Amino acid sequence: MNHSRWKLKRERGRGTDHGESEETRAEHAEIRLAMAFAKAVYDRRKELGLSQSDVAERAGLTQAKVSRIEGADAVPTLPLLRRLARALDASLSIALDEDQEKVAFVARTAA
Repeated sequence: MNHSRWKLKRERGRGTDHGESEETRAEHAEIRLAMAFAKAVYDRRKELGLSQSDVAERAGLTQAKVSRIEGADAVPTLPLLRRLARALDASLSIALDEDQEKVAFVARTAA
């Protein structure tokens, strides 16, 4: 899968937001959040050396669902976020700000 979709227009070459409607800004924020989450899932999965099928099995999902999540094509529910965090042996941290969304899986420490 080509993860270049994660790179936003503003990262490729800043365009101007002049004249952008509130609806368009909200849509862009939603897309940024979906892409940040997709990247976090992908990065954590790779860090653990797992395949999409491995994560799917651990989370009780299908490989296709994991693929849609990593492709930012699925909006996860709160229960799904919990299942993914468990499957990726991590806590999920989400920070939402006006112009920036940060999503990170934080590895659980051994007790």
